[in-house]
Amino acid sequence: MNRNTKRIVVIGPESTGKSTLSEALADALHTVWVPEYARQYLLDINRPYTEADLLEIAKGQITQEDKMAEEANSYLVCDTDLHVIKVWSEHSYSRCHRWVLEQIATRRYDLYLFTDIDVEWVDDPLREHPGPWRQYFYHVYHDIVQNTNTPWALISGSHEERLQKALTAVRQHGL
Repeated sequence: MNRNTKRIVVIGPESTGKSTLSEALADALHTVWVPEYARQYLLDINRPYTEADLLEIAKGQITQEDKMAEEANSYLVCDTDLHVIKVWSEHSYSRCHRWVLEQIATRRYDLYLFTDIDVEWVDDPLREHPGPWRQYFYHVYHDIVQNTNTPWALISGSHEERLQKALTAVRQHGL
């Protein structure tokens, strides 16, 4: 990994096009992207998740991110970060594991791309919060990006508009 690799996180509520944008942005930047580890983990366990699973998902996400960073060029695009695990854990269990909080405090990112809820909800057996929950989590993630002391941009519109807004944000923030 180039020591100057810029880490870009795509963050937002469920079903807001994070994976689609992450893959398209990585392609446009000629680099790699880190898929959301939780998706494959939940498919593999083939049972309802528990609080302990959230810690394993967090560790898997970090391991996958660090591994993909070795393959990245000037950019690493991350389809989520541990803020998502924190929100998920606090919402589901009213607490978050200390390890996750410590990782959030020490890991650094260069740009957050915050996905808007202006796209249609796509039902998926792994998604839990349609309807009014999308607005609720939109505000939760909005507060997060505003308080990270990391540059961020709101990403909305069609898939192509979202990609163009993401590329503009990368340029505007000198990445």
